[in-house]
Amino acid sequence: MSVLPPATLGMIGGGQLGRLFVSAARTLGYEVIVLEPDPHSPAGSLASEHLVKPYDDFAALDYLAEHCAVVTTEFENIPVQALEHLAQRVTVYPSAQALSITQNRIREKSFIQSLGLPTSTFIPVQSEDDLDDLSAVHFPAILKTATLGYDGKGQVVCDSPEAARAAYREMAVDCVLEQKIDLQHEVSVVLARDRQGRCDCFPLAQNVHVNGILDVSIAPADVNGELHQAAVQAAQKMARALDYVGVMTVEFFIARNGELLVNEIAPRTHNSGHFTLDACITSQFEQQVRVICDLPTGNCELQTPVAMLNLLGDLWPASDQPDWEGVLEIDKACLHLYGKKEARPGRKMGHINFLADDLQQARQKLQTARARLNRQYF
Repeated sequence: MSVLPPATLGMIGGGQLGRLFVSAARTLGYEVIVLEPDPHSPAGSLASEHLVKPYDDFAALDYLAEHCAVVTTEFENIPVQALEHLAQRVTVYPSAQALSITQNRIREKSFIQSLGLPTSTFIPVQSEDDLDDLSAVHFPAILKTATLGYDGKGQVVCDSPEAARAAYREMAVDCVLEQKIDLQHEVSVVLARDRQGRCDCFPLAQNVHVNGILDVSIAPADVNGELHQAAVQAAQKMARALDYVGVMTVEFFIARNGELLVNEIAPRTHNSGHFTLDACITSQFEQQVRVICDLPTGNCELQTPVAMLNLLGDLWPASDQPDWEGVLEIDKACLHLYGKKEARPGRKMGHINFLADDLQQARQKLQTARARLNRQYF
């Protein structure tokens, strides 16, 4: 049965993705309770109610179950036990089982390969003995923590077996040692899958990362139709196998030889899908509301070419704001700030979508904004 407004929805997690979900839900007429330990969280400031408690606080979880018609999550590292506890009393999407797989790189990559989908070559590293035989991996390779790594954190590029051992001793947690790919492109598919198993995909985004953090996304991606279709089909196959309900993102590598490799699954809305806020009829956040509430999905079509620029705390002067006036003078520049109280280097503070008649024009607008924000060209 559909969950209709003015019902109350629950959101676990209070960052920018949660904030944009809350905004979409409130626009559709829902109330939202956010569970987030940070009292100054971006999502909490917009929510109907903000529970300032840890994610695994059972009393707070019981409160969500009592007052919400359905509960969803903002990011993948929610304790699985918390979701299992919630699911005994209220509908939860995505499921604890889906998050259990996607929050651990060893389980995730093994799951992807079990579906016959290619990933980069990798070795699970759960003890130093696992580094004795590295014949399957060529260097340079990347050692990544199995859990909790994001935006380049928990990753070390290793040029030799000795470097891999040293990095593993430093990390001292379960890891994967992953073959470094000679990249042509990075792309991502953001999809929404509903309770009946219907799956809708947003246009493929092409992404550029700097220091492990997303810098720019453009849509439509500059890849051929065959690769586009292969990425969409692979993402849908993973969503079906997870019996996923909600919005999910799959990141892919396109190697220089044209091979399409699955990088990772994000069981949530995604930074690379922020272009949908202004360039698509339905945003990824409205789509998240729709599918968890069993409403008809919205139209995912791209209405205009778009380039999205991520805004990090590095842009903020010591005692002032960046030049927003200069940015907003650019035609069809759409500024989104996340309401974070403190700007820090590497912290995601907002983004700008540049709409244009073609991708070349969108990129030019983005470069103009970079110059006005005194940001180095990458």
